[in-house]
Amino acid sequence: MPIYEYECRKCGHKLEVFSRPGEEPMKECMVCHGPIKKVFHPAGIIFKGSGFYTTDYARSSSKKEKAGKKEDVKEKAV
Repeated sequence: MPIYEYECRKCGHKLEVFSRPGEEPMKECMVCHGPIKKVFHPAGIIFKGSGFYTTDYARSSSKKEKAGKKEDVKEKAV
């Protein structure tokens, strides 16, 4: 079961509740009976390994530019 965090708009009390996704969300603070709101937190996701943009889908123009610079250096050396 997921854990949802709520915060009271009246007294600022925070609480965590275990509830099923289909259940009705809480609407009232258990301390002061004021209105509460659901608190959302961003998920921390780190993409590692091959198959992600920075490793596999980088612009091919940057690779061409690097290859062109290496050819210029070889021509100057001759």
